[in-house]
Amino acid sequence: MRTPRPRTPRLSAALACVAALALTVSGCSGATQQPGAGPGGYAVAPLTPAAKGPLPSLTWSLYAEPYTLDYALAYDYPPNTVLANVCEQLLRVTPDLKIEPGLAVKWENPDPLVWVYTLRPGVTFHDGTVLTADDVVASLKRQMDPATGSPWGSAFKNVKAVEKTGPLQVTLRLSKPDILLNELMAASPGTIESAAFLAKAGKDYGVPGGKVNCTGPYALEKWQQGESITLRKHPGYWDKKLTPKTDTVRFTFVEDPAARANTFLSGTADGGYMIPLAALAQLRASAKGKVYFGPNTATANLAVLDFKGTLGDLKVRQALHLALDRTNIIKAAAGGIGVPAKAPTARGAWALLPERTEGYFKELPEPRYDIAKAKALVTEAGANGKKLTLVTSTLSPEISVVANAVQAAGRQIGLDVQLKSVAPDAYSSIFVDPNARKGLDLVITSGYDNTPDPLEFYQYLRTGDFGNYGNWSDPVYDAAFDRANAAADPGARSDLTQELQKIAMRELPIIPVYEAPYSVFLGNKVTGAPAGIAQLYYPWAATIGAAS
Repeated sequence: MRTPRPRTPRLSAALACVAALALTVSGCSGATQQPGAGPGGYAVAPLTPAAKGPLPSLTWSLYAEPYTLDYALAYDYPPNTVLANVCEQLLRVTPDLKIEPGLAVKWENPDPLVWVYTLRPGVTFHDGTVLTADDVVASLKRQMDPATGSPWGSAFKNVKAVEKTGPLQVTLRLSKPDILLNELMAASPGTIESAAFLAKAGKDYGVPGGKVNCTGPYALEKWQQGESITLRKHPGYWDKKLTPKTDTVRFTFVEDPAARANTFLSGTADGGYMIPLAALAQLRASAKGKVYFGPNTATANLAVLDFKGTLGDLKVRQALHLALDRTNIIKAAAGGIGVPAKAPTARGAWALLPERTEGYFKELPEPRYDIAKAKALVTEAGANGKKLTLVTSTLSPEISVVANAVQAAGRQIGLDVQLKSVAPDAYSSIFVDPNARKGLDLVITSGYDNTPDPLEFYQYLRTGDFGNYGNWSDPVYDAAFDRANAAADPGARSDLTQELQKIAMRELPIIPVYEAPYSVFLGNKVTGAPAGIAQLYYPWAATIGAAS
């Protein structure tokens, strides 16, 4: 379960994370709602209107400066938003959350313990050198090397060997079947960098003032720390359908939500993803541009951090689940854009077979708001007056809104919910350092998938997984996960993942709160951006151009 980090490195070499719901209209409106209308009367679609012409330059607002441009350490919105245009993966996630060929023209699974990738010929890195199997082997092995400190290392836990089996062929040999590994080749784990460049750059790779040398439609021109990142169009880019319409893209970093909204309204920035919630109504009403909502895979959740404390009793977790007034939380924390979450994964995370999504979610009970039942459960658990600590942060007002709602709900049902406010950096360390979780019972998170497969999210609840922050353990769940991850057929895997979802909702290691769509603001002069969360890996800037 991954939680984006707004201001400082969320998950760098050691991994650091923070709740993105705090900054954004984040969560999910579902693959089944695209295009269409969300419950709040908002349209959800994967694409904004197509560009009508070229642009000499584009200024794009990020809510925080990236902490790295190293593909192996990029584990948050700001770095991935930049790198989506610079580096590419073996496979590619499309704006409508499908997986298609990327740097690999095909992939094969000749037996459950082997994945074979055939590389696209004639692809060049930004320095003009040609992509080979050696680059793929070096890039993947670097993810697996503990010295790299990659948060993606666990994606390769079942990989025994990464082998060059031809000039343009790479083979992964596994210790156990792993379908999810292949799907993650469309996200950061599958990113490819020049082997020679990695060796030359060493510790200067991907740092401010340093360089990267990938194959994407844009090359990194300059990173002025604290000021901006500039990308320039790569003239030798291989994918002609994504030839950039804009020559230069400049990223600026504005942490204050009000100030960031003003960059949109003043035209200082041409656009930006993840709109500040406090300014959502103002931006939607503005004549300076338009807000678009796209498909998302994220859900705002409460993750249990300590199963030996008050929340170790399932009845207490059930009580808190029943006591949340999600309708008013959505109004206050998400600008009224969203729906109560029925599960810790959003509907948009089920894009593998979207035609089945609504059926799966109909099998789940509707979130109930039942204070009387919640009080009774607390009494049955003998938990009246017991303390639990929810960590909050000065990160943004929205985290406080959710935290205050949880505290109020706890008090209504007899729990003593204490709020512990910490600085953004301390908040991020909770997702990295088990010692930072000591004395804490609950944290607000925004878990999202990088791929169209909801199984990706549910891997984080396995015993011992890095993302299993509370060390929840259920052998029945673990066995069910292994069965799902070995199911090559998407339908069978989807059905098995639904069983995982049911277990998660029965045991509540995570308490779901709400889903909402992804968001992007585009000024009147520009258009063509993908609107959804796929922008984290899809080369979104390449499709932006002039609106007229």
